[in-house]
Amino acid sequence: MQDETIPTELTAQYLELLADVSRSGRHLRRSELETLRAFGERSAEAGHGLRELVSHCLGAGRRAWQSLPGVAAATTLSELRQAGEAVIATADAALAALGEGHERAQRLAMRQEEAARREFIDDLLFGRSDLGALAERAERFGLRLARTHAVAVAVGEEPYDDVHPLARRVERELVGRFGERDVLLASKDGRLVCVAPESERAVLDAFAQLTLRPGAGYRPARRVATGRRHSGASGVVRSYEEALDALDFADRLDLPAALLKAEELLVFPVLMRDRAAMADLVRSVLGPLNSARGGARPLLDTIAAHAEAGYVNAEAARRLGVSVRTLAYRIERIKTLTGYDPSDALHRYTLETAAMGARLLGWPRLPL
Repeated sequence: MQDETIPTELTAQYLELLADVSRSGRHLRRSELETLRAFGERSAEAGHGLRELVSHCLGAGRRAWQSLPGVAAATTLSELRQAGEAVIATADAALAALGEGHERAQRLAMRQEEAARREFIDDLLFGRSDLGALAERAERFGLRLARTHAVAVAVGEEPYDDVHPLARRVERELVGRFGERDVLLASKDGRLVCVAPESERAVLDAFAQLTLRPGAGYRPARRVATGRRHSGASGVVRSYEEALDALDFADRLDLPAALLKAEELLVFPVLMRDRAAMADLVRSVLGPLNSARGGARPLLDTIAAHAEAGYVNAEAARRLGVSVRTLAYRIERIKTLTGYDPSDALHRYTLETAAMGARLLGWPRLPL
């Protein structure tokens, strides 16, 4: 709510200064300038715009011009000029001080707003606050957490923050296309995060396209993942974690896709739910590959490439950059060392699952 007394108090103070300066020709004192800065701060906090304040002061000065002591007492053109120059210099210094105070208050308010926004984002994405209080705070930032939301996360070759050029471009484009409709865009831990309700699913699609193909002059994101839709504040956290898990699985499995959807990668959380059992499977099935010349890595890559190529030898050899004869030799070595035959359906599934588990666990680079 605006304090309507501020413009009146400011005008009175301003006219008093003009009157004194027009008579004495002196400059404004430091204490007087600081008082005007304080007026500027109070005005900004009360909701008064700087243009409004300047207009009040200039209008009052214009109306009081003829009655200012120095002007009224001037008998020659030279005296009138001196009084006028003193008044103009004072008006310039006074309005500059007023503007400094106003801007200072606005900067402080912006920093406080940004701190509150950052705290809200941290609490929202990590579920560290009472859900009722979080929902109330969310309305301040344009979110209605009772609705169903989904979260998209973009990761690049470099960390993102709120002032990163790509973040600013994406925000500008999203606001231009969709307006500020229950959408939150922020940076978190070097990633870009977009939260949107189910009814605005097109926002997440646009976020993915803008980050992956931002246009000339912008470095695109390396990968974008979208979590599933969930309701409530806890649903936002869950969708965010699903998006992060999708990015993690994609990196560990070296998946080629740049756009990931959590619902398409649900098999990986299932596989890793019992980490000990997966480690035992990898150790039992693929452990013998360590005795191969060159270690387990080439043969492990062969199992993965063979599966990705649909067990077409020529395509698998092309992906690995080897001859078909070399591929056939590797497949035979896998069969001999592990006892599992890739031509047998059950053996093939076991090898594929173990190979996928090995990549998720970082084996053989990391010990099981």
